[in-house]
Amino acid sequence: MPGAEPGTDALTPRSSRVVAARKLQRRRGRDKAERFLAEGPQAVREAIGAGAVDDLFYTIDADARHDELIDAAHAAGAHLHPVTDEALETLAETVTPQGLVAACRFPDQRLPVEANLVAVLHGITDPGNAGTILRAADAAGADCVVFGTDSVDPYNGKCVRASAGSLFHLPVIRGADTAELLDVFNETQILAAAGGGEDLFALAARGELDAPTVWLFGSEAHGLDESTAALAHRRVGVPIWGRAESLNLAVAAGVCLYASASAQRMAL
Repeated sequence: MPGAEPGTDALTPRSSRVVAARKLQRRRGRDKAERFLAEGPQAVREAIGAGAVDDLFYTIDADARHDELIDAAHAAGAHLHPVTDEALETLAETVTPQGLVAACRFPDQRLPVEANLVAVLHGITDPGNAGTILRAADAAGADCVVFGTDSVDPYNGKCVRASAGSLFHLPVIRGADTAELLDVFNETQILAAAGGGEDLFALAARGELDAPTVWLFGSEAHGLDESTAALAHRRVGVPIWGRAESLNLAVAAGVCLYASASAQRMAL
């Protein structure tokens, strides 16, 4: 194992590197350092694969269980920092940390020149929902995910965890103005996910989902405001066939994205 082994030389909660990394738990600290934290073996593995890891903090237990990840981080040029359990707990945001936390660089992300499927999050403040939508977009083969006006920071710890590594797989645009962003896609079909909108599956049956598409998603509690929804070409909803009052936002977004992805693939 390259680097020092956890022990008497392990970093403590008061070590300067740990203190500096802990500041990345807040958006202000992330913006200043242009770095964020990725916690747990899944996120760390994907971060290493993306070449995004600057520093890797790990406990003696993680050293034994995830030695291949620590070796991979070292091979990728990351700085390795063995830490005490107490230090790791101050960096982790989960109840039962898994012993690995990586400090990662902000990726240089740009809108793709051409895109068939894009998800735009508008006013989505729940990091769990936002990260899960990001994960669903990645699974559906989307080209990009945009965190638009008043949406949560995609580098929020809970959002990073909810994305299950997908944050490192596709362009993620942070802090965009939704209206300006949609203007860029003015020649692309823009669909607003909205309760009471046109039946998603009726559109699919009529072959109206196979064009390049930007999906616009609003908050679970309030949906899209009227002025933003009006920027879309049409409003589309997922029909409720059972007795449920509604679908969770991330579930509905996944259904919409997969419907478009399926239609586009069928048309090829």
